[in-house]
Amino acid sequence: MQQVLEAIEQLYEHALQKMTPRFAPEGKPIGRKLNEEQLAVHGLAYLATETAAAREIVRWAERNGDDLSRDIAQAYIGELVRTLRGGIDLGPCETVDLAELGIGAEELTSSILQPAVIQKAKGFASAEAYISIARRVRDGAKLDLGFDAFEDGDLLEEVRSQFAKFVNQKVIPIAQEIHREDVLIPMSILSQMSELGVFGLTIPEEFGGLGMGKIAMCVVTEELSRGYIGVGSLGTRAEIAAELILGGGTDEQKKEWLPKIAAGEILPTAVFTEPNTGSDLAHLGTRAEKQDDGTYRVFGQKTWITHAVRADLMTLLARTNPDEKGYRGLSMFLAPKTRKGEEGQPEFVDPGLDGTEIKVLGYRGMKEYELSFDDFHLPAGSLLGGEEGAGFKQLMRTFESARIQTAARGVGMAQAALDDALLYSQERIQFGKPIFEFPRVARKIGRMIVRTMAARQLTYFSALRKDSDERCDLEAGMAKLLATRAAWESADANVQVHGGNGYAEEYTASRLLVDARVLSIFEGANEIQAHVVARRLLGG
Repeated sequence: MQQVLEAIEQLYEHALQKMTPRFAPEGKPIGRKLNEEQLAVHGLAYLATETAAAREIVRWAERNGDDLSRDIAQAYIGELVRTLRGGIDLGPCETVDLAELGIGAEELTSSILQPAVIQKAKGFASAEAYISIARRVRDGAKLDLGFDAFEDGDLLEEVRSQFAKFVNQKVIPIAQEIHREDVLIPMSILSQMSELGVFGLTIPEEFGGLGMGKIAMCVVTEELSRGYIGVGSLGTRAEIAAELILGGGTDEQKKEWLPKIAAGEILPTAVFTEPNTGSDLAHLGTRAEKQDDGTYRVFGQKTWITHAVRADLMTLLARTNPDEKGYRGLSMFLAPKTRKGEEGQPEFVDPGLDGTEIKVLGYRGMKEYELSFDDFHLPAGSLLGGEEGAGFKQLMRTFESARIQTAARGVGMAQAALDDALLYSQERIQFGKPIFEFPRVARKIGRMIVRTMAARQLTYFSALRKDSDERCDLEAGMAKLLATRAAWESADANVQVHGGNGYAEEYTASRLLVDARVLSIFEGANEIQAHVVARRLLGG
């Protein structure tokens, strides 16, 4: 196994050595060439991501020391060797030839085309190997998730078990109804999540939180997302708001807002994106005009605002310096708003604030809105940290955690699709036997198991880096790339396992497909993630 992993790592090193002089010659700053040659650059990012995942899943298997873990890791690296010979997969309709990264026959021969590596990889990722993995999981073999690698491994297992029980009993039974009826997640679910500590999971104890790390956040998010993506995402807005306040807030703002967020007393929402900017935050147009009494008036449009009608607090990014068109003109605000009241009452009641719902394919339990600000009032003291022009810098501090959490959502969704496919394949009888007995069905499930575990281990690795107070934008971006792909691949495979039933709204498979699709778009589209990863790899 180590020989195959080393071959993959060697291929990546060859690519990095070839690419660096092209984009950062003699240590000069990376320039426009990154955009001009996106395919090659993003190919390097995905190669680095797959290499990192291979490394982490092998480490996981070696720590566990059991045959099933070993076979899962071997299948992942074996499949990677096989697919890389045909190029790097960037997603639907996109592949990059290794030659575009400067890889030629010499580099291939010394790495993944070594005869011994080819032979081992062939056996590692054979149909029989995948089917064997699927059969053992079907028959109840326990998958060790790898908590023993962490200092608080026993606690993490207790947390996972507690939330798995909550999800199985309370979330899964209502998930399909929420999706099909396109209604908000019941407040009873939010209340129970508050009691379980979801909204204060990583907030320090001095502010009423549980003071746990990002690894715990991943475990909780994964389980909640396994039940329903909307429930798994409820904690994201609290996480972003808390990180903003902890990293950039005044002492008064921390005392005012963090205990309320931790207790679930208030629900935050992130208000950053605008209709014509997307990820291009430097060109935001929403403006906040300061008044003589220290208050602000807001004018502009925001879009893709999740859970907007229920939110009590908006983390609002707006331009306070109209003469500064770039990032330096942006400021972050903690903007209170009124939560939607009883059924039949207006969704938005605050003067100067209105909204229109955006109908979406999936991810429905919180609803998306476009918001209009027309002389919306912000009280004195709402400017985060009391500092104008620091909004983008403050927001940047949250990106790592948000992307790690999105990766965890992807892992949870991949697991949900895997569970659904495994169950259906045993219940569905065709030609006198369960469809699991057909090799292509079992092989699909085996591959789902392998891809999900690789995404999980890379996500845990990125969270561990974050908990160690190390810079981890690279690892967080990689985890998001891999886990969101795993979610989509598993959801798509699950529909195929279900056949025609997978296309029917009454089946969970159809919901998982449309829910999984959004993961590669939000929290920085995967094209943006690949760009961020590549820039870091090339010294930017």
